[in-house]
Amino acid sequence: MIPGKSTMNTTAGQPRGSLARLAKLFSSASAHTILVLLGGLWLLPTFGLFFQSLRTPRAISESGWWTVFTDMSTLTLDPYRRILGSPIFVRSIWNSFAITIPTTLIVVSVAALAGYALACMRFRGRDAVFLVVVALLVVPVQVALIPVAQLYNRLGIFGSIIGLIFFHVGFGLPFGVFLLRNMYATIPYPLFEAARIDGAGHARIFLTIGLPLVSPAIASLSIFQFVWVWNNLLSAMVFTRPDSAPMTVAIQQQMRNFGTNVDIIAPGAFMQLLVPLIVFFAFQRFFVEGITGGSVK
Repeated sequence: MIPGKSTMNTTAGQPRGSLARLAKLFSSASAHTILVLLGGLWLLPTFGLFFQSLRTPRAISESGWWTVFTDMSTLTLDPYRRILGSPIFVRSIWNSFAITIPTTLIVVSVAALAGYALACMRFRGRDAVFLVVVALLVVPVQVALIPVAQLYNRLGIFGSIIGLIFFHVGFGLPFGVFLLRNMYATIPYPLFEAARIDGAGHARIFLTIGLPLVSPAIASLSIFQFVWVWNNLLSAMVFTRPDSAPMTVAIQQQMRNFGTNVDIIAPGAFMQLLVPLIVFFAFQRFFVEGITGGSVK
């Protein structure tokens, strides 16, 4: 009995010792250095785009962006003055906000309500509705471009900002409902039962229990939706006109036949990149919590 017990303890201790060594390795200074280097490599294209956006057209055509560290005289703010002085580009910036912010608010609000209903309310056909939501996740955007364009043309909203908002809402809701429904499902059901015993209705339970507990997932969904709509080009090219086009279309229109207008595209692309970066780093903590939420109990 004693030898068997000793062998079992030794065998069980081997994985535990391996995990401890692995945890110690990743908590060491060398591991932190490697992570910092990987983060620097990930941000390297961003830094390159930033310095390229500050260079003169002649410097861009003659050398790479890394030469700014040896010759700072090539840096100038003229590309940004030229872009911000263009009425077309300034209008595209406002169009991007006018499209992205309402779309994100609508998707998050409707997904929060629908996710709560599918996870916490009992009604006939609930599972069938959730299966339809899951099935809609695999529908590609390209399939709906022509039918939706024809529908918008009949309704008289083709080329308008409101039409593009509806399109983004339609394709953003399935993922939002799926994500938040699964987050609501991780909440212990006795919490809802206790609230009902105290006389709380669904509206009060949703506002006081549901929303606070899934707020990390809501923040993650907001980031996903904001970045997806802000950086979208395909649907914006199809459903907008020059007066309603966002920044992605305005930048794409700077392409030349035999090359790229880098001195215009670089500052425009960096401004396009800057807003999602600010949003991501502002909500990074909630984003990580929302991604890992429900994985460990």
